[in-house]
Parts: sequence; C-alpha cells; structure tokens
Amino acid sequence: MLLVCIVFLKLLNAKKLNESIFALFDFSFIEDESSEPNNLFSPFQSILFLFSVSTVSLLVYYFKIYKQTETTQSFTTFFTLFLVVFCFFFLKKVLEYALTRLFLIKNQISVFVITKANYLYSVSFILYILLILYEYANVKSVYLFYFSVFLFLLRFVFFVIRNKKLIFNKLFYFILYICAFEIAPLFVLFNLMF
Repeated sequence: MLLVCIVFLKLLNAKKLNESIFALFDFSFIEDESSEPNNLFSPFQSILFLFSVSTVSLLVYYFKIYKQTETTQSFTTFFTLFLVVFCFFFLKKVLEYALTRLFLIKNQISVFVITKANYLYSVSFILYILLILYEYANVKSVYLFYFSVFLFLLRFVFFVIRNKKLIFNKLFYFILYICAFEIAPLFVLFNLMF
C-alpha cells in the first residue's frame, strides 16, 4: 500500500514529491509552499497524509509487538492501530485548521502549520526506508525505535529553528500549544494503545 501511495504521488506531482521527501533539510521548500494556496483536501495532500499515517501506524504496530510480546501479529491488530492513528492525525489537522480560521490567525501561522506537516511527511519517507530495512534486512527492532525517536527529535529541533521568530515572540502560547496539542494527545493515545 505504501509503495502504491508513492507511485500515485509521483504521478500526481513528481516535483512536489521530491521536495516533500527532502523538506526536512530544505528550508526554501517551506517558503515556496507557504506562498502557494494550500488545499487541505487536494489529492496530493490526501495521499501524502495517508502515506504518513500508514508509516507511523506501522511503526506503532512494530513497537506494540516489541513491547507486548503476547500481541498477535495480525492485520486486525494493525488495522485497529491504523484507525486510531488516522483518527488522531485527522482530528488534529481539522482542529488546527478550524482554530486558525476561528481566531483569524491563518496568515500569521501558515508557515508554522506547513512546516510541521511537511516535516512529518519528510520523516515518514525516511521511516518508510527504515521499515523496509527492518523487515527485509533483519535490522534489530531496538535500532528501528531509537532511530525513529532520533528522527522525531530532529524534526522538533528543525521545527523550532525554522519557526524561532514566531515561537519566541509568542513563547507562552507556544508552550501552551505544545502541551495541549502535542504532548497531551500523544500521552492519551499512548495510554489507550498500551
């Protein structure tokens, strides 16, 4: 399914796919992306979102199997995790979109939201490669999880560096945002799944 998503993304817009893969290391792509009108439900964005959710779901599935050895390795287990992760990311994205519209701050934080989404997409492509190596090259699962944590920390560091002007001007609101929309939902999601 993940390879099919990549094929569709390449057919829809090969240039944008290439830029999305390297968005973590290319600041100019984010600036170009923020100047274009961003359609939340375009075919390219929808497939890219589905790819990222599937990749993160697969990582969570492997982590669940690693931590809880009595977990059965079945498609239903994966699909349940996929639905939970999909609902989490979808509700989060819709809530962010609604709040930026409600508080009329779309223009001020558009780079912030676009950066966060594109960094997730870029990390998802790297995770996809890592998951293939894990599955077919017998990479130990501990390395998979440590490298995944490293990637998400790297994403956070680049995210803060990229948005430091906005963050430090509104530090209180940023800390509130991190606690309310990043840490708390992940904590609840983690407790529900494990």
